[in-house]
Amino acid sequence: AKGEESDIITALELGADDYLTKPFSMNILSSKIRAVLRRSVELQENSQVHHEGLFMDQGKHLCLVDDQEVELTATEFSLLFLLASNAEQVFTRNQIITKVKGSDYPVTDRSIDVQIATIRKKLGNIGARIKTIWGIGYTYKER
Repeated sequence: AKGEESDIITALELGADDYLTKPFSMNILSSKIRAVLRRSVELQENSQVHHEGLFMDQGKHLCLVDDQEVELTATEFSLLFLLASNAEQVFTRNQIITKVKGSDYPVTDRSIDVQIATIRKKLGNIGARIKTIWGIGYTYKER
């Protein structure tokens, strides 16, 4: 994998869940795998979200808008699930990064903005429920 910062940022903004440059340490690889597994266990605890027009099932990586399946990348799915399962709660960009990717993940604040814009577009009218709280971050409004 290319190790230039621009390559890493591009890959992450396009939906990559992680990025490992060569040469890499087996300890770092093991830590990254453990972090993914921890997040996966956390995700299983609350596996479904129901809101008017939106249904999400983590175990099946399924997102339905008005009973129509919407294809989301793993990152987009995790981000939307975080917001929708905590409707009305405001998350800062840093909180979103930490909860979706982990605290040691090299993601810029603006990459979250790109992900949100993509999710809104994919969700159609339901996407308008993801609200920007200027100067703070994002929230999901049930209506």
